[in-house]
Amino acid sequence: MFDNADALLLARLQFAFTVSFHFLFPAFTIGLASYLAVLEAMWLKTGKALYLDLFRYWVKIFAVNFAMGVVSGIVLSYQFGTNWAVFSDKAGPVVGPLLAYEVLTAFFLEAGFLGVMLFGMNKVGRGLHFTATLMVALGTLLSSFWILAANSWMQTPQGHSIGANGQFIPANWLEIIFNPSFPWRLMHTVTGAYLTTALVVGGVGGWHLLRGNGTPQVRKMFSMAMWMAALVAPVQVFLGDQHGLNTLEHQPVKIMAIEGHYESHPDGAPLYLFGIPNDSEQRLDHALAIPKVGSLILKHDPNAPMAGLDTVPDAEQPPVAIVFWSFRIMVGLGLLMFTLGLASLWARWRGTLYDWRGLHRFALAMTPAGFVAVIAGWVTTEVGRQPYLVYGLLRTADSASPLAAPAVGASLVAFVVVYFAVFGVGIWYMMRLMHKPPEPGEPDPERTEREPIRTAGIMPGPAQHPGSTEGAP
Repeated sequence: MFDNADALLLARLQFAFTVSFHFLFPAFTIGLASYLAVLEAMWLKTGKALYLDLFRYWVKIFAVNFAMGVVSGIVLSYQFGTNWAVFSDKAGPVVGPLLAYEVLTAFFLEAGFLGVMLFGMNKVGRGLHFTATLMVALGTLLSSFWILAANSWMQTPQGHSIGANGQFIPANWLEIIFNPSFPWRLMHTVTGAYLTTALVVGGVGGWHLLRGNGTPQVRKMFSMAMWMAALVAPVQVFLGDQHGLNTLEHQPVKIMAIEGHYESHPDGAPLYLFGIPNDSEQRLDHALAIPKVGSLILKHDPNAPMAGLDTVPDAEQPPVAIVFWSFRIMVGLGLLMFTLGLASLWARWRGTLYDWRGLHRFALAMTPAGFVAVIAGWVTTEVGRQPYLVYGLLRTADSASPLAAPAVGASLVAFVVVYFAVFGVGIWYMMRLMHKPPEPGEPDPERTEREPIRTAGIMPGPAQHPGSTEGAP
């Protein structure tokens, strides 16, 4: 009933589902950790309680998101051994140490200081607490460093030799880590995480402004989010362009699929805005194109020749339709982010940043855009690498474990059910926290967690002495 091709497809779908679900949380964690560090720094510098209120508001959301990110990430490591045993055997000498470095440096740093950041505000000095917040933020960046180093090596492998048994043996760790695509991939991903966080913060701010909750705290976080969108979105456009040029140099077939170039263009390639990829006929149906602009963007010369997929054997081509459309989703959302930033600058110049309801609705609508964009970017990167897992060296079809399709399918169904149940509750709880606006005297996480227990009569309140009113109704 099933064959090896079905098992391979199910294994790919399972990994795509679990890693996509996981990627949602680090994309928010990276940016939010840095935002918390900025808020605490501003509080320490200015002494304004407004920044402390915002810190306490967002740190509770950060804690929930961080926990879900850790739990969803653990599953990925097990899948390397269960569904991708051949890949683990052959690429393990390179990928394994990189993932271990992520645990030893980034995760241990985050875990070591997270408790102080969440519950130590009233237990340690301000300097130590701020240091803990900085270390958590640094840990998230280190985590992205090592994970993207491993992934980038799979995209543009170098610095290794191949042993007699087909294993990739590390020869030069600096070349492995700082492979050709790593710098642009790291900057593009981290900047995307910052934009994702800015859109969430701005969306929450816009939501409360629309509801008439224009407290100083709401106004401040909306203003900060709009500054981030206005300043970082153009940077992301530049980084995306440079990353594309790097991909053209090292993974030209991926760019052919992204651009929908089934045919070579010796006198300048068009930019296809839309179309329906037709892999069987090797053409782009119903294409809407701008002549010469594809070569202008990719080669900075409108007449530069561009090779197409007609120069690549069918077995070496990625699924064009997926890559073509995921890339356009990412770019389209990026342009909307850029537009939101421009609109906020216009509103700020006119003095209507907190009064322009159209801007607030736009910001609210853009709340999930960062998450969708980072997933679309990941799909473009990973599917565009096919049919290889280690580009040009190890094919995906040769990397899977020898499992039967029913076993892989059953575990995929289990993951879908459990993930939507467990992480659905976590996401609902974060949205519930965001539903309430930040207010003056925002309670810290320790008090927030203890109060429900105290109210239920499980934990006694503060010790009272004769004549004391502490803890009284």
